[in-house]
Amino acid sequence: MEPGDLFLPAVLLSIERFAYAWIHRRPATYAALCERVGLGDPVDALQRLFVVFKGVQLVVFSAWCLRFGAETGWPFNWASPIGWAALALILIGQILNVAVFLRLGRVGVFYGNRFGRPVEWSREFPYSVLDHPQYVGTVLSIWGLFLLLRHPHPDWFVLPLLETAYYVLGAFAERLPESEATRAES
Repeated sequence: MEPGDLFLPAVLLSIERFAYAWIHRRPATYAALCERVGLGDPVDALQRLFVVFKGVQLVVFSAWCLRFGAETGWPFNWASPIGWAALALILIGQILNVAVFLRLGRVGVFYGNRFGRPVEWSREFPYSVLDHPQYVGTVLSIWGLFLLLRHPHPDWFVLPLLETAYYVLGAFAERLPESEATRAES
C-alpha cells in the first residue's frame, strides 16, 4: 500500500460525516437548502442522502478490495474463528442499527427533532447500553465486513480504522455545545 492510496477513500468517506455534522448543527440552513433546490421535506431528503452515502461506502469498499487484490479472505474465513468473529460483529452491528430504527422511527433517525418534528427521547435499548448505538453498530459492521473479506491481508484494518475515527469524530461533533448562531437557527 502506497501513502497516496488512502487519500481518495478518505476524502470520499469523510463527506458523509461532514454532511451529518453540518446538518445536525445547522438544521434550519439544511431545511432551507432542501426547500430552495426542491428536495422537499428535510427528513425525506436526509433519508435519500443516507442511501447515497451508503452507496458511496459500498463503492469505496469495493474499489479498495479490488485495488488491493481480488483475492480476499472470503470464503475461507467463514468456517474459521476469524469468520465467526466477523459474522458476530456484523450481526451485533446490524441488531444495533435495526434497534435504533425500531426505537426512533424513520423521523427520529433522520434528525426529525432537529427539524421541529416530535421525536420521543428514549433511554431504552439500545440507548440504555450506548449513547450512539447506530454509529457503534455501523462501525462494528464495517470491522466485521473487512475482517471477513480482507483478513489476513495487510490492508484489512485500514478502512475500518478510518471509519472508526470518522464516526467517533461525528459523535463528538454532535455533542459539542451549540453556538449562539446555531441555537438561534434551530
